[in-house]
Amino acid sequence: MRRGFLFCLLLMLGALPLAAQSGGWKQLFDGKDLKGWQHVGPGGFTVVDGMLKPYGGMGLLWYTPKKIGNAVIRVVFKPVRDSSNSGVFIRIPQKPTEPWMPVNKGYEVQIDNSDNDYHCTGVLYSLTKARARPQKDGEWNTMEITLAGPRTIVTVNGEKVTDYREGEPAPPKQKSYEPDRGPRPMEGYIGLQNHSSKDVVYFKEVAIRSLSAAELKSLE
Repeated sequence: MRRGFLFCLLLMLGALPLAAQSGGWKQLFDGKDLKGWQHVGPGGFTVVDGMLKPYGGMGLLWYTPKKIGNAVIRVVFKPVRDSSNSGVFIRIPQKPTEPWMPVNKGYEVQIDNSDNDYHCTGVLYSLTKARARPQKDGEWNTMEITLAGPRTIVTVNGEKVTDYREGEPAPPKQKSYEPDRGPRPMEGYIGLQNHSSKDVVYFKEVAIRSLSAAELKSLE
């Protein structure tokens, strides 16, 4: 009897949607192709052994179906070395047609652990200072970006690196390639950066999970 019950239970679980089986996570990259994604700018991404591999740049691979807000974005990435440069773009206000509008109108969550605490993995590039530096070079790392209204929280391998709320002070812009200062929207398109031919960061998962009302309230 017990075996029969367990067999039926497994069949029922197998019939559930993937998101229901994985705690509400929706995979945006299926490990097979770039369906739902579009690239702008030089270079691009290829799918190799179920992973996204960048080449050339600077360009941006962005997720086209919808803007994302009040959600957690989970990205699993592997930098070849500490200076491997990439980024996860969030809060992009409109569909990008070139790679610099997202830099200046959205936020780049940096991937590159060789620079100072304002330009390292997990910060909003040049805007926030890292609370920790938990990236592991040459290994798989898990980054989670929580978008809760005006608040942006970034953890890397379970350690909080950034906790920023719109309107909080930021250092003045110093370099031409740093983003313009100013408010960002509550939701926006997301994307992955291919920085240059020498920068290789692999991605094997890009997923999102909507925040519940209770979670949003706790993050106010």
